[in-house]
Amino acid sequence: MRGAEAKQVCPEIQLVQVPVARGKADLGVYRSAGSEVVSILSRKGRCERASIDEVYLDLTESAETMLAELPLDRLELISEEALKSHVLGLDVDGDNAGESVRKWFLGSDADHRDKLLACGARIVAELRLQVLEEAEFTCSAGIAHNKMLAKLASGMNKPAQQTVVPFSSVKKLLEPLPIKKMKQLGGKLGTSLQVDLGVNTVGDLLHFSEEKLQEHYGINTGTWLWNIARGISGDEVESRLLPKSHGAGKTFPGPRALKTSASVEKWLNELCEELSERLLSDLEQNKRIAHTLTLHANAYKLNDSESVNKFPSKSCPLRYGTAKIQEDALNLFYAGLREYVGSNNIKTKGNQRHGWAITGLSISASKIVAIPSGTHSITKYFHNQVQTHTSEKQSNDIFTQDAAHLSYSGNGSYLRLHSMCPQINTCEEDTRNKYSMPSLNQDEDQNEVRQGLAHIV
Repeated sequence: MRGAEAKQVCPEIQLVQVPVARGKADLGVYRSAGSEVVSILSRKGRCERASIDEVYLDLTESAETMLAELPLDRLELISEEALKSHVLGLDVDGDNAGESVRKWFLGSDADHRDKLLACGARIVAELRLQVLEEAEFTCSAGIAHNKMLAKLASGMNKPAQQTVVPFSSVKKLLEPLPIKKMKQLGGKLGTSLQVDLGVNTVGDLLHFSEEKLQEHYGINTGTWLWNIARGISGDEVESRLLPKSHGAGKTFPGPRALKTSASVEKWLNELCEELSERLLSDLEQNKRIAHTLTLHANAYKLNDSESVNKFPSKSCPLRYGTAKIQEDALNLFYAGLREYVGSNNIKTKGNQRHGWAITGLSISASKIVAIPSGTHSITKYFHNQVQTHTSEKQSNDIFTQDAAHLSYSGNGSYLRLHSMCPQINTCEEDTRNKYSMPSLNQDEDQNEVRQGLAHIV
């Protein structure tokens, strides 16, 4: 419920307000907490920070080492927390559930893949206890053979619990799952599967051959659909402890929708100021620079509240400095608005109401890469002169302009701690075919799976 609704039902309720800055939720404390948790989780395997409160871990190497060094039949080596695991597909009988889990952990006749999952479950249970002890946060986790399955399992038993998906239980997990719950199937592609092929669950998708799916959606997407229906995913866990993008956004529901150019500009300036601060902090702390600025908006037309036209996202090269980001963001907004309502219906001055309303605004910085080693900012050669003769904002501009023009090479990297606030979409404008999907890595055996992946929230 929203706070106001909850107070109507329960007037004595005590509601906790998140910190507020610039008229919107300030998630800085959550980002710091997420970083603290990531630093603990990354001790045991390759770590991919997914968002403010979510992380993927590749525990293959740690699980292989544990399996080689420790006998599985030593019950005293299995923590009580690990024995609380939910093992999907395990035949449990009420009060004997704990005993069934014990037998699964000790199973000497299990295949190698499930033995590795058992080791992964033990490692994750230990990590979750370390997070609780050191950072005082609880975590839920999914342990499976790939990222897709681990993520699905992580939400099955909350809070502060973990779920294991043995290879033999993949079908049981996926078959009843609504097709729209699968990652990347919540939009147009998922709708097309429902409307055109009558696919409402992942189990329905199993009825179609790979060739049939390729006929409808192209070779790459058809193969991808055929694979995910069977729990096959080739996505590797990337090594990334820092966020791959920065974003600031706010929603304006109902009567709070922005209906004037002045109100849009006011809020864009606030969001850009926050984004600029975070970019400078990232630059100072992590020596990274962002290269792309993207604006997203949600809108409707006042004369057509049922309008389904989507406000187009717009991107441009990112220029450091608050004023520059504000200027570019406003230009991106009007470029999107012209496309949304038509150039003849644009009026940009004053508080005059127009034929549109904005219900959500967000601005994001992406394509963040590390500054090549051995490179320094121009401010290194000025020190006190810059601080004495230049305002703080101008100093930041000088500091970052030097970095922003460096050539670079590198790749992106992925923790997600689910917050109470709406998640900001930080994707760039999609210029691909509306059903296109990333092609699978053809150099790897598609049936080969990573053995010890964990998804922790």
